[in-house]
Amino acid sequence: MIIRLLARRPVAAGIGLIAALALPWLIYPPVAMDIMAWALLAVAVDLLLGYGGLLSFGHAAFWGTSAYTTGLIALHTGLPFPVAIVGGALAAAALAVPIGYLSVRLSGIYFAMVTLAFAQMIYFIVNQWRDVTGGENGLQGVPRELLGADLSDPFYFYYAGLPFVLLGLWAAWRIVRSPFGQVLVSIRDNPSRARALGYPVDRYRLLAFVLSAALAGLGGGVFAISHGFASLHDVYWTTSGQAVMMVILGGIGTLWGAVLGAAVIVTLNDYLATAGFEETGIVTGAIFVLIVLLFRKGLWGTGRDLLTAARARRARPAESGEDRKVEVATERPAAVAERSGG
Repeated sequence: MIIRLLARRPVAAGIGLIAALALPWLIYPPVAMDIMAWALLAVAVDLLLGYGGLLSFGHAAFWGTSAYTTGLIALHTGLPFPVAIVGGALAAAALAVPIGYLSVRLSGIYFAMVTLAFAQMIYFIVNQWRDVTGGENGLQGVPRELLGADLSDPFYFYYAGLPFVLLGLWAAWRIVRSPFGQVLVSIRDNPSRARALGYPVDRYRLLAFVLSAALAGLGGGVFAISHGFASLHDVYWTTSGQAVMMVILGGIGTLWGAVLGAAVIVTLNDYLATAGFEETGIVTGAIFVLIVLLFRKGLWGTGRDLLTAARARRARPAESGEDRKVEVATERPAAVAERSGG
């Protein structure tokens, strides 16, 4: 899978893979793992928003449901943490089926508000179901069992959890470049035309919603195992809002922009927290406003456009020179004939 991605996008995929492998050498490993887990959540939101045209404020429900499910499986069954993470992702996908079935018929602000309402319902259930979830205390002491290997060191766990994130990123990349992804984009651009062409619009949206929830759940499971606990904050609406902010910051409909946005937000929050600054939301909010005003397509989208424009400017003089040679070559016979009186 990764080899196929490297073959099709060798430069971008190679740089991304090297950056992911080198990340715990450059920053504190738990922060590196947070960046990767949040990146997967942001990519899941971008899959639905950038390619499906559906803004969800309810992805905290899938992220948090997976975190709690992963924690419960790891705590009470003793199974290896990869099995727990997969179980959490499946639970998130299963939860997305009824929520998506009731939501995808709506669009715009109505869809966003309905998903937010469902997410708050999940938050209330998790908070009240104390015998299972621990209520306000959450699930604590989630183990990292993997065939007897010692993964208590965050540095080693990073490389144990990284394959799940890379698998999720590859799945998102593959989805948007598949025929399903192309139909999803056409539905985003013109639902009525897609429906007239015979595509079941609601069914495509529901499938995209479930796939997005599964990717968010995969990230939530990795996050819970990495931190060793699951808390109410994982299912709170601010988690969804932060993921949306990461997508807009990096660039809607770019996928890799969501990864960049997650890296910026998580790194900035960690830096401000370690510096003793408590109101991190003020700084991140101010940066978000500046990015929206100055970079309308986000960091990744604006950078891509600037690079494309620079390449076009470099190619234009060469093309102008070739056009001039052709023009001279075509004019020369006429000039000779005029001088000869012909």
